[in-house]
Amino acid sequence: MLLKVLLPKKVLVEEEVRKVVAEGKDGSFCLLPRHVDFVSALVPGLLAYETAVGKECYLAIDEGILVKCGAEVLVSTRNAAQGADLGQLQTVIREQFAELDERERQTRSALAKIEADFVRRFMEL
Repeated sequence: MLLKVLLPKKVLVEEEVRKVVAEGKDGSFCLLPRHVDFVSALVPGLLAYETAVGKECYLAIDEGILVKCGAEVLVSTRNAAQGADLGQLQTVIREQFAELDERERQTRSALAKIEADFVRRFMEL
């Protein structure tokens, strides 16, 4: 099977795989090459896959959609992180969340300044 993990700005994974294990809204499931075509809404969590050479790989994904059609498995999500093992993946996720928290803080600060400026200008009228 060909696994493609699509993010808004890039293709994170495009690799031949033996199996894919993911978690949907109804629970965890496993896809093998001869599995019937399948569509599932994914919940935030881990997506595991076994490469064609037998290596187990992990992705942390945000909400998304998984579509298996023929020999192709497409996963579309807003955010995902890749790690060689679960320990490294945990470190990558912590770094990404710290970066997102900082961006949110800066955005909230800028929004507060805009709101204060709007109120000040409105009061001047």
